[in-house]
Amino acid sequence: MKRSYSESPSSSSYGPPQSKFKHNPEGDTHFLEDESTKIFARKVADHYSARTNQTLEEREASPIIHLKKLNNWIKSVLIQLYTKRGDAVLDLACGKGGDLIKWDKAKIGYYVGIDIADGSIEDCRTRYNGEADHHQRRKKFSFPARLLCGDCYEVRLDRVLADDAPFDVCSCQFAMHYSWSTEARARRALANISALLRPGGIFIGTMPDANVIVKKYREGLTFAQFCPACPC
Repeated sequence: MKRSYSESPSSSSYGPPQSKFKHNPEGDTHFLEDESTKIFARKVADHYSARTNQTLEEREASPIIHLKKLNNWIKSVLIQLYTKRGDAVLDLACGKGGDLIKWDKAKIGYYVGIDIADGSIEDCRTRYNGEADHHQRRKKFSFPARLLCGDCYEVRLDRVLADDAPFDVCSCQFAMHYSWSTEARARRALANISALLRPGGIFIGTMPDANVIVKKYREGLTFAQFCPACPC
C-alpha cells in the first residue's frame, strides 16, 4: 500500500521533499560480499524464521524475560521521544512486528517494515491484519503499512522504496550489529539509511555494548549464556 499526501497550504508541491541518494564514486562494487557472509546472513534469517510465536505464559517463563522487558522499554522511550504524529517510518529488521503497537501509539502516518526472515515478515503481516490468536483484541492499526522481506544490509533500498521515500524516521532496534559482520554490509546499511531519510530526518537505533560483551566473555560467561536468543 503506497501512501498519499494532501497538498501543502504553503506550496503547490505534494508531500515532503525528496531525498537524494548519496553517490558512491567507487560504485556498487564497494559493497560486494563474499560467500561466507551471505551464508551467515542466511543462517540469521533461517533462525528467526524458525522461531515460533510464544504465548504470554511462555514469554513470562523465559530466562531472559527481564532483558526483553528492558529492551521493550528502551524502544518505547525512543519511539515516543523522536516520532511525531503523521511521520513516515522505515523499520529496518522489523522482525515479527513486535513494535507495531508502539508505532500506533505514536500515531505515525505510514510504516514500511523490512526483515531478512520471510517467516518473520509473514508473522508481522498476520499481526498487522489482526489475525493472530493472541492479538484478537487489536483488529486494526491506524496507519497503512508495507512489509517486505529482504536483506537491508545488502540490497540498495532506495531503488526498492522509490515510491515510499523519503522517511521522517528510520529505526533499527537491536539488529544494527548484524551489519557489522563486514565493512561492506556496514557501509550498505549506512548508505540506505542516509538515502531514505528526508533532510533533517531522524535515525533511532539500539545495539549491544561491545565492551560489556567482551568483558563478560573474559570473565568466563559464554556467548550462549549472555545472548541465548541470538544465532551468531
